[in-house]
This record gives sequence, structure tokens and C-alpha cells, in this order.
Amino acid sequence: MLQLTPSIAIEEDELDWQPIRAQGAGGQNVNKVSSAMHLRFDIARSSLPDDIKQRLLTLRDQRLSASGVLVIKAQRFRTQEKNRQDALERLAELVIEAGRVRKSRRPTKPTRASQKRRMDSKTRRGQTKRLRRSIDE
Repeated sequence: MLQLTPSIAIEEDELDWQPIRAQGAGGQNVNKVSSAMHLRFDIARSSLPDDIKQRLLTLRDQRLSASGVLVIKAQRFRTQEKNRQDALERLAELVIEAGRVRKSRRPTKPTRASQKRRMDSKTRRGQTKRLRRSIDE
């Protein structure tokens, strides 16, 4: 079981692991050893709270498939175990971030002083441009 917070946990059987061959340079070893890991996590069928599921499903993320499966590819390290740990950490980070409630922005009016500063700067800029005009005789 992956314990993310005191109230949020993901069961091991909800995670689908698939070893794959890593991309990139690595010599002959990279062609015969499956050290990279694909982690598939079906958000809809998980035991996460409904509000976190909704936030995860509304993410505009390329790792999220159309069917609601989150796919994390870990190939940063040379060993399968480290890549597995890396994928778990990235999943935990994503779920914890989705669990945070964003503070909504309260719209505010510009202050009278800021409006005055803006109008003064516009007036000064206009005067500067007026001085650049050619003089007609």
C-alpha cells in the first residue's frame, strides 16, 4: 500500500506495472534488459476520494489516456527497482497536487492612486510625443 497522506492511500493491486526497454543510448545492454517501467493507474476504478478523482480526470496532461488511465513512464535510472520507485514518487506527487484546493482569486478594483499614476504617465508620454512633432510655419 502506498500511503500518500494520513487519509489518502493507494492499494498495490490498483497499480499495473509493465517492464519495458528504455530508450536512448546505453550500448548493447539497453537492447536486452527491460529496466524502464510503465505504471498504469486507472483513476476511475481507484480507491481515491471522488473529489481527487475528478481533479485528476480534468487534468490536461498527456499522460492521461482518453479512458481515464494515467500512464507514467520511468526510465531515468539504470535499475528497474529505482525506476519503479521513481514512478511511485511521481504518481504520489501528482495525486497530492490534485488533492490541494486552490484558493480562488478575489477580483479587486485598482486603487485611486494607481489610476492617477497611470493617467499621469499617459499624459507625460503624450506630451513627449507632441514635442517630437514637426513645427509647421
